Amino acid sequence: MMPLITTISEKHLIGIRVKMSMQKDKTFELWHSFMTQKKYILNTVTNDMICLQVYDNVLDFKDFGIETEFEKWATIEVSNFNLVPKNMEKFTLPGGLYAVFRYVGSAKDFKDTFNYIFYSWLPLSDYILDTRPHFEVMGDKYKNNDPNSEEYIYIPICRKEVI
Repeated sequence: MMPLITTISEKHLIGIRVKMSMQKDKTFELWHSFMTQKKYILNTVTNDMICLQVYDNVLDFKDFGIETEFEKWATIEVSNFNLVPKNMEKFTLPGGLYAVFRYVGSAKDFKDTFNYIFYSWLPLSDYILDTRPHFEVMGDKYKNNDPNSEEYIYIPICRKEVI
């Protein structure tokens, strides 16, 4: 599985967020809350939903454990921040270089893909992990917990420095 290396432009997102860890996973509650309020977001650019993870420090998966806390967002891209619904927040996703992986499968089967990306592909690539948010784009082919579900995983990267 080879990624597409692409540069994205800054995106305006509206959604809700929660602080969590893998041990205290609140993903279901986050998305349930977002989906009940999504209809109030009127200036969407697309129907694709974006699941965003923001890590406090430079992410090193050698130190990442089930208790490591991070912020998870359930969002959708908007044209501007003029209409932010009550109980929702705005987030500006900075543009930059990303490795984009197409993932087909259910969330419970993602572990093998995660391990491949961070322990096989990334160390052998010409890139290192950048500090920008990680995110997944869930479009028309996304089917929650279905083995045929499809989404795109965006990993922030930058070129390794040549010494």
